[in-house]
Amino acid sequence: MEEKKNPLREIVQPFVDLVRAPRALWGINIPYFVEGFVYFGILNYLAIYFNEYVGLSEGHASIMVGVQTWGITLAMFFLGGLSDRWGVRKALLVAFLAMLYGRAIIAGSAVTLPGEGLWSPLHLLTMLGILFVVLGYGLYQPASYSAIRQFMTPETAGMGYAMLYALMNLGGFLPTFLGPLRRAIDIPGLFVMFACATCLSLLATYFILSPKVVREAIEKAKASREDESVRAEEDETEDAPKKSGSNKPKNILEWLKNHPLADAKFSFFIFSLIPVQTLFAHNWLTLPMYVERAYKGTFIGDNFEIAVNLNPILIFILVPIIAALTQKLKVYNLMVVGTFVMASSTFFVALKAHPITLFLYLVCMTVGEAIWQPRFLQYAAEIAPKGKTGAYMGVAQFPWFLTKVITSLYAGFFLEHYCPKEGVLDTETMWLIYFFIAISSPVMLLLARGWLQSAIKGRTET
Repeated sequence: MEEKKNPLREIVQPFVDLVRAPRALWGINIPYFVEGFVYFGILNYLAIYFNEYVGLSEGHASIMVGVQTWGITLAMFFLGGLSDRWGVRKALLVAFLAMLYGRAIIAGSAVTLPGEGLWSPLHLLTMLGILFVVLGYGLYQPASYSAIRQFMTPETAGMGYAMLYALMNLGGFLPTFLGPLRRAIDIPGLFVMFACATCLSLLATYFILSPKVVREAIEKAKASREDESVRAEEDETEDAPKKSGSNKPKNILEWLKNHPLADAKFSFFIFSLIPVQTLFAHNWLTLPMYVERAYKGTFIGDNFEIAVNLNPILIFILVPIIAALTQKLKVYNLMVVGTFVMASSTFFVALKAHPITLFLYLVCMTVGEAIWQPRFLQYAAEIAPKGKTGAYMGVAQFPWFLTKVITSLYAGFFLEHYCPKEGVLDTETMWLIYFFIAISSPVMLLLARGWLQSAIKGRTET
């Protein structure tokens, strides 16, 4: 019988585990926490910076922010395997060096060069800095997760991943308190602070995660895996590529025929989530400017960071609670309900720009996210044919890349027309349009329920 989860324990446990964690995990977790603060902190201000300091239009500023967000996803695809070749310590140090160099370029150009619009020296140097950040982050996150896998046993790996999740979200919540500092030193000054914080992460990785500490952690983890059943499971996993190698597609047509995207039901499922996922991208492409402009002259407008960074702390609290409360419910039902709740949240801000409607939007959106997002990969695994789970899980992330690209192409246009820096605001229309975009996801999932459920053969939905 499955043990019932305790929501409070799920929230507190990562911190208990963090205190007890070996030194190698501290070398991963401390920089990961700081990086959560730096990454989400910069993301809060990047669109505003491109528009107000570099001198780009809203549309171009949105695209430039998109280059960083979807660029990181693309970089992970190409650079993720380097940590296996270099070792996690070297990969992490190279990643932080690249991100530090990129953020130093961004900060240095921000405080020394004037904003002269598109293709100006300030714009070009900022994009050069973002390129280094993209390359560094594309190497950093896969290396961090690879380190957890190497340092932990199969029994304790879940605790290690939970710690990363918790610390990233808590780090992402810290920019909530940056409003007064932003008004004191301005956004270029904050960029200098973020570069210095990246330097601290680099030094923490170098000194805490020494070669000796890494070696001892790996050796200890290997020793604990000597249980015969665990070794058998690992051998089976290692043999999988060899077994599949004999069935390697002989030509490109056969490869395409066997690709997960050739599965119509699977493709429909993952791509139908793009409309509701656009709300994630609006957290950094739209929300900072919307709150600053629609609530101009108010406390929330002057401290827009409070609204922009409410999501991470709510997710941190709500995910374990909702997971415990819904563990016996059907996965597909949760997908439909969660996407509906998340999409419907935009209806609040479509009514009126008011602190109460903004709060309801943020809470409702996060509740919806907490319901469906953790179940997404679970259902993707269920819908996958036997023996192809890994391939399906990898491809399932592709629409998130497309979501970042697509949303960055139009978010700036809507800000220019419905929420300009100067002029008449019509933010209700903007959010109503976003409501109709997002609500199409649960509608499609509901209409295709029977068809998609038939893909799970011989299994009962859990």
